[in-house]
Amino acid sequence: MRIAYVNEYSQAPKNQLIFDILKDVVKVYGHEIVNYGQYSPEDDRLTYNEVGLINALILNGKAADFVITTCGTGMGVMLASNSFPGVVCGHAQDPSDTFLFSQINGGNAIAIPLAKGFGWGGEENVRYMFEKLFIKEPGIGYPPGNEKSRKSQQYNAKVLNKMKTVTHRSMLEILDDIDKEVLDHVLRRKSFRQQYLADCKDEVLKAKVIEKIQELKYEI
Repeated sequence: MRIAYVNEYSQAPKNQLIFDILKDVVKVYGHEIVNYGQYSPEDDRLTYNEVGLINALILNGKAADFVITTCGTGMGVMLASNSFPGVVCGHAQDPSDTFLFSQINGGNAIAIPLAKGFGWGGEENVRYMFEKLFIKEPGIGYPPGNEKSRKSQQYNAKVLNKMKTVTHRSMLEILDDIDKEVLDHVLRRKSFRQQYLADCKDEVLKAKVIEKIQELKYEI
């Protein structure tokens, strides 16, 4: 599995801390980890709306299989991420949240607060959250051994994914109509352009992103 980490500007000082914890936790599974930033407070300030767009581009472009995303409360990046197609983002504050989201909902992104409730020992709570998030194959169902619950949970997860294909427009349409300032703020970051164009596996979406980069007159 390839996992991307993305945070908004208020949590830039914790970027390396959280990324290092994530990398340490998942190394036993052989997962690949990539850091999309925001790396430092001095970078352009990525809002939760812009992080939501980044998360959607990553998942729809198959640049990663799963996204861990953070902001002060986790709510902003969760809401922004879920406003896009192809993203099923949960919100978690403790290890039981991440475990149950993985087992019951089987989504492809999780939003975590790094200001609210992040006190003494906060980094250990995040470590345990990551451990529970990846400890089992996602979408198995909960509680263990309850076949009725498992089937119901898996069915509803599939229904949600189908609903999103009906209730959302495609990323290609979205990139044409999205707020130009939001799009510019994402694409002006050279680190994002380089990482995303190297990672994106959906050639149609990649071509659209390149088109937008060229329209904004940035380097490919």
